[in-house]
Amino acid sequence: MQKVSPEKHKTMRVITGTARGTKLATLEGETTRPTTDRVKEALFSMIQFDIEGRAVLDLFGGSGQLAIEALSRGAARATIIDQSRDAVNIIMENAKKTHLFDKCRISAADYSSFIRGAAGREKYDIVFLDPPYASDLLPAALEALHKADLYADGSYIICETECDIPVKNSRQRKDEDISAELVLRDVFGGREELAAKYEMLKTVLYGHTRITLLTPAK
Repeated sequence: MQKVSPEKHKTMRVITGTARGTKLATLEGETTRPTTDRVKEALFSMIQFDIEGRAVLDLFGGSGQLAIEALSRGAARATIIDQSRDAVNIIMENAKKTHLFDKCRISAADYSSFIRGAAGREKYDIVFLDPPYASDLLPAALEALHKADLYADGSYIICETECDIPVKNSRQRKDEDISAELVLRDVFGGREELAAKYEMLKTVLYGHTRITLLTPAK
């Protein structure tokens, strides 16, 4: 998530691990879209056996809840980026509240600026990409991350995007759940040359959200 406006707080919790049950704060606003507990649980079930000791990057941090959840579940360290200073303040608050602050690197930066600075210096095992919906930031971030070679061997990239299939249309949703065409559109912005740089391991719909698990193509 990105672009948080300074309004009232909304609370969520760490689901499991060392910080289980700890309430996390976020800032509500028109551009804030916290990942729901249901989606977060589904997301982490995809990588639950591959978190311990890993290096995590959350490129559109928002409240920092995804990186903090990963740390709570045993990740070694997390880099959390958001261009909003208000968001960064909340991320720092949450990291301290969960006693995971010493495992975090938290920066107020544009995603592209961070990637350029990290190129040749950093490698990540797990990358969370949850940019604002109705933006072209996801394919741009996937392109930049690949070009900068920030992925460790066997890394996972978890993308959260909007699903525009009506929830009530269960048959269509079942068919489109595994649609390569929709993943190409939603995740890669329709760019086949970008999609060829990644292997899709799984894509699942939850309400109005699509979670797609990628790994760099070999």
